[in-house]
Amino acid sequence: MKLIGNVLWILFGGLVGAIGWMIAGFILMITIIGIPFGKQCFKIAGLTLWPFGTEVSIGAFGAMGLIGNILWILIFGWELFLYHLGLGLLFSITIIGIPFGKQHFKLARIALVPFGASIS
Repeated sequence: MKLIGNVLWILFGGLVGAIGWMIAGFILMITIIGIPFGKQCFKIAGLTLWPFGTEVSIGAFGAMGLIGNILWILIFGWELFLYHLGLGLLFSITIIGIPFGKQHFKLARIALVPFGASIS
């Protein structure tokens, strides 16, 4: 079931989303200050490409992770969170869309606080 879900996810927008996250990561990697944020974009790109069968856990992120998460939320994290939350709610309207809505809720969680989050 995970394979079918991931293939459908990739066909209907997951690949485009992952490419977008990778482009954002490369752009952020241009500056030294943006490197930690670029690394988080690559982490989210991997989840965006293959979300079914993975879990996101928000763990201990330390002082620098806290600062990184605060900057992330202030700059663009809250918009990404609301985007994925809205898509998750929209997909959850139908029975067929519920599995895809759950994946957007997972992406919303990591889009809000990526520093210290682990994907397993």
